[in-house]
Amino acid sequence: MAEQFYMTQKGYEEAVKELDYLTKVKRAQIVERIQEARSHGDLSENAEYDAARNEQAANEGEIAELDYKIKNAVIIEESDDTSAVHIGSAVTVFDEELGEEETYTIMGTTEVDAMHNVISNESPVGAALLRHKKGDVVTVKAPDGDYKLKILKIN
Repeated sequence: MAEQFYMTQKGYEEAVKELDYLTKVKRAQIVERIQEARSHGDLSENAEYDAARNEQAANEGEIAELDYKIKNAVIIEESDDTSAVHIGSAVTVFDEELGEEETYTIMGTTEVDAMHNVISNESPVGAALLRHKKGDVVTVKAPDGDYKLKILKIN
């Protein structure tokens, strides 16, 4: 059975749009650069050609990965349910060790944005918070040691 990738409808649409760009626009641009580099002659010492071929390989890898995720996407319905943490929840927690409050939004792996505290349901924090309620203290099993977070609010 294929792995499932949880996405919001918006995240799914963005992934489809990105795949379309990579296959129709970026792929064509890379092929053009390869042809240009080939026209310069000896390919054995052509750094421009090597760079374009490496970019092509990276782009094809990204296309394959994104295509796989889209084909195995599970669209999650947005919900106003704040009784327990689920994918799509914004959760405010308190770390007693650090004495800090932090808010995380839990999404599927394709919609992660660490700069904005959007974390994966598969990350240590995301996995620990799922299905818990306001007031619960959860243990996060992190690579550098376990720690506890208290759920203050679920949006």
